[in-house]
Amino acid sequence: MKASPSDQRQIIDVAAFDQKTTALNHTAATLPEIAELATLTTKSHNACDLRIAAETELSDVKRELLRAEGDVEQIVTRITRDEARLSGGSASPKELEQLQHEVGTLNTRRSELEEIELEIMMRVDEIKARIDELQSQESGFTDQINDLNIRKENALARINGELESISKERAETLAPVSPELIALYEKIRASNNGTGAAALVAGTCTGCHLSINTVELKRMSELSDDEVVRCEECRCILVRGI
Repeated sequence: MKASPSDQRQIIDVAAFDQKTTALNHTAATLPEIAELATLTTKSHNACDLRIAAETELSDVKRELLRAEGDVEQIVTRITRDEARLSGGSASPKELEQLQHEVGTLNTRRSELEEIELEIMMRVDEIKARIDELQSQESGFTDQINDLNIRKENALARINGELESISKERAETLAPVSPELIALYEKIRASNNGTGAAALVAGTCTGCHLSINTVELKRMSELSDDEVVRCEECRCILVRGI
């Protein structure tokens, strides 16, 4: 294939634009904010799951507390009733003795139930404190995530602005280049990790950074300037005279 030296130099400029585009796309895909967002989102979800579990646990413990309060209330009602009978003076001595014994037993049971009730109340307080802490964590994560999203979007906006500018310059640079050379460049670039053309500098291909052997260099030097040559190693268009 033949292409004017001017077209070949233009293709090198296009290759430089494509390298910048690749680098910018890589930068966009690997923004530190993206990794931080993934980490914080996972932490936020974990805190949310723990909070929901704690809220479910709190609901269960509250029901347990209601049962305990009901048990204490029943005991208090029985004690009140028996104490009223003791104070009434209408019972026989034997009934009074039985009532006094029952009141004593009920008071013991009341103490036991109130201890259980107190323990449950302490569990309620502990779970509530845990829920408050998890809610605080979620709120903190949300603030951080919102901040990171703003930073990420700002960074992407800058990168997209550069990409648009490069795309425009690339199109302008390609406009006068022969379609055949463009087609060859694009075909090579698609199968060569994005490298379609490179300059020959001091006997080295700047695409694969390997030295061209002496025999091949001599062959190239004997070719006309408009002859399109390829690197034997990476197969990209090798532009001479840069």
